[in-house]
Amino acid sequence: MSLIEKAVQRLDALKQASGVEEQVAPQAERVVNEVAHDPVLDAGRTSSSVPLADPVPTPNPSVSRDVHIDLQRLGAMGMVTPDVPRSAIAEEFRLIKRPLLRNATVSGPAEIENGSLIMVTSAMPGEGKSFTAINLAVSMAMELDYTVLLVDADVSRPSVLNRLGLPPERGLMDVLSGEVSDLGDVLLRTNIEKLSILPAGMPHPRATEMLASESMNRLLEQIANRYADRIIVFDSPPLLVTTEARVLATHMGQVVIVVEAGHTTHATVKQALATIENCPVKLMVLNKSRENAAGSYYGYGYGYGAEPRSEAA
Repeated sequence: MSLIEKAVQRLDALKQASGVEEQVAPQAERVVNEVAHDPVLDAGRTSSSVPLADPVPTPNPSVSRDVHIDLQRLGAMGMVTPDVPRSAIAEEFRLIKRPLLRNATVSGPAEIENGSLIMVTSAMPGEGKSFTAINLAVSMAMELDYTVLLVDADVSRPSVLNRLGLPPERGLMDVLSGEVSDLGDVLLRTNIEKLSILPAGMPHPRATEMLASESMNRLLEQIANRYADRIIVFDSPPLLVTTEARVLATHMGQVVIVVEAGHTTHATVKQALATIENCPVKLMVLNKSRENAAGSYYGYGYGYGAEPRSEAA
C-alpha cells in the first residue's frame, strides 16, 4: 500500500472518529499533499510510481563570442565604418577590394587556388599594413554576398584588437599550439555584420614553425571551406623583418603589399617581392600618399590617400 493510500485511510478514520468533516478535511488534505510532494519520498519511490525523466544534458556548443566595436571611435581614426558608407576612405577601399574579390571568386581556367585567402603585408614596419587590413576587411564585410574573417597573423606584434578598441584574447597561436582545441572558442563575432575576428593569441617562441606546420594547413582548410562565401584577410608581419610572413605567404592565394609613399624605396619593394615569388597574385597599395586623386599607381596595383596620413601599422 502506498503512502498516499495510507494517508487517505487516515482521513477516513479521522472523519469517522470526529464526525466533523469540515474541520478534518483541510488537515488531511495537507497531509496528502505533503506526502505526494515530499522530495525524499520521490527519490525512493518504486517502479509502480511515475518514473522520473532522465536529465537532459546541457548543450555546450563551441560558438564564437560577440564583441562590440565602437564605430564612432573607428570613424574618428579615419577608418572605414559601415554607418558612413560614402566617406572618402570607404570609396578608396572600394577600388582596392574590387580586384581582390574578383580574384577570390573567379572560376574555370582562370580560377586562383586559395583565392579567398588574402594576406596584407609590407616590406618594413610602419607602412600601414594593419590599417589597410582592417579597412579592407570592414569594406569587404559591407558587401552583400560575402562574409569576412579578419585574422591577426602578426603573432609577434599583434595590433588588430588594440586598434579596434578590444582587449587581448586567445587566438591563432593558442589553436596551433593545442592550448585551444576548437577554433570556435576563439573566434569573435563583431557588431559589424558579416565580420568576425581571429586574434593572434599568445606569443610563441616557435611561431614560424607553427605557421608552417600541418596544423596550420588544417586550420586554413577549415576556415576557408567552412563557408563558401567567406573571404579571409590576414594581417601579417612585414616581409623583410621576420620569417613568419614568408611562411604564411606560401598558403595564400593573394598578397597585398602596402608601400609607404615617399619613404619605401624601389629596391626595398623589389626585395620584398622576391621573398614571395611563388604567390599567384601580388598587388600593391600606396599608403600615406599626398596625391589629391585616388587611384594613383605605384608600379602596379591601386593607391589611395586623398590627404596626408599619419597612420602607421
